[in-house]
Amino acid sequence: MSNSREAFLAGERLDDVALFLADSYVSDDRLEQFGDRVDDGTLIVVDGERGRGAFQAATGTGAMEFAKSAMSTEGEIDGDLTGGHCPDASDDEDHTIQFVFAFAEAQNEEVGGIYAEGAVVHAYAQCTCGTAFSDRWNVSE
Repeated sequence: MSNSREAFLAGERLDDVALFLADSYVSDDRLEQFGDRVDDGTLIVVDGERGRGAFQAATGTGAMEFAKSAMSTEGEIDGDLTGGHCPDASDDEDHTIQFVFAFAEAQNEEVGGIYAEGAVVHAYAQCTCGTAFSDRWNVSE
């Protein structure tokens, strides 16, 4: 795991975003020069503005618009941002994460809840079935 990825997942890169692009969604070997090769795709950590632009280029959707649409459905996204469990999946269906967009937010005791406990990762995923969903957690988990 690269230092930028570790730092992001530890809540230390609050101005950056992380993008996971599955091989089944985007097949482009050039992506590896921008991020970490993982089992089923590439995970990229870049500054927020460039990351939102890269997300738009890769998915055809604005990052914040996607996040807003995914926010209404809760699911489980892996802590390493490279997969998850679609809330619409049943045992007899194959659901695969196509992409993940994530950012971290600093600890904020005034807000309370999980924000008072430490930095929070907000992650948004798109499944092959079309379901967009979200997850969030403290980096200390």
